[in-house]
Amino acid sequence: MTSSSNNDPSVFAEQLAVRRHWLLCAPALTVLFLAASGPLLIVLVYSFLESGEYGGVVWKPSVDAWFRVVFQRDIFDDTLSLADAHLKILWRSMRLSFFTTITTLILGFPTAYFIATRPQNSRNIWLFMVTVPFWTNLLIRTFAIMEVIRNEGMINTLLIFIGVIDAPVQMMNTDFAIMVGMTYVYLPLMVLPLYAAMERLDFSLVEAAYDLYATRLKVLWRVIIPLVRPGVVAGSILVFIPALGAFVTPRVLGGGKKMMLGNLIELQFGAGRNWPLGAALSITLLAVVMVALLVYVRTVQKNAELQR
Repeated sequence: MTSSSNNDPSVFAEQLAVRRHWLLCAPALTVLFLAASGPLLIVLVYSFLESGEYGGVVWKPSVDAWFRVVFQRDIFDDTLSLADAHLKILWRSMRLSFFTTITTLILGFPTAYFIATRPQNSRNIWLFMVTVPFWTNLLIRTFAIMEVIRNEGMINTLLIFIGVIDAPVQMMNTDFAIMVGMTYVYLPLMVLPLYAAMERLDFSLVEAAYDLYATRLKVLWRVIIPLVRPGVVAGSILVFIPALGAFVTPRVLGGGKKMMLGNLIELQFGAGRNWPLGAALSITLLAVVMVALLVYVRTVQKNAELQR
């Protein structure tokens, strides 16, 4: 049976086609490995080496960098304690990323619903307006937000003019400023997946719910949200992941006083001159992102099983 199957021309042709496909994919897979996986492997190796005196690494195996991600030693009596600064920055990064995701969802959901319910010939115009901010550099958009919320900015000037406040409200260099900036930057990443899900929504189901005397809140909670849940999850992942590793927005709007994980990593590779610690923090950030992606995949699988 085995020899006859090997001599079968159809089986041989199928095996040849599979090999040809792998050979055609080999250049792309090689570039992908060298350009994506290769640098990550270098960072992983650096995290297990000793730090050089003036930056770089010393090629001696060490787990001190991973130890210093969570713990620190007292310079006087060599006692161990938690690395409060690192943990606070990690917690701030996760907290601000979470609230940014929630804020973009609150703003993006009605925006996507509005676009999806417009006439077919005008939807492209609204989508074009949503994507216009992507045409501008991230740094310029961040400076634009700074001009709105700084002490002499648009909001404070308007509030003082109408008599609501007597002195400017300090919004710059705060967690609030960072969250506002990231919400503005990443809002289109929430709107577009939500719109893609709502465009496929069968609005006759919404009309049927109204015919059954369901309130607007029940229609939203029991009909619309379950049907567009994949778009909600996809948009949340697209916002949460880049917000978690944000660097420019916290640096400009936080004024260097409210660091996030991306700023801490840059500090270790730059002024801190501790490349192994920066590499360990980078892998930690990657691990958090992987956990978020696993949650996304599990949610999508559960939704697919429920739809079946």
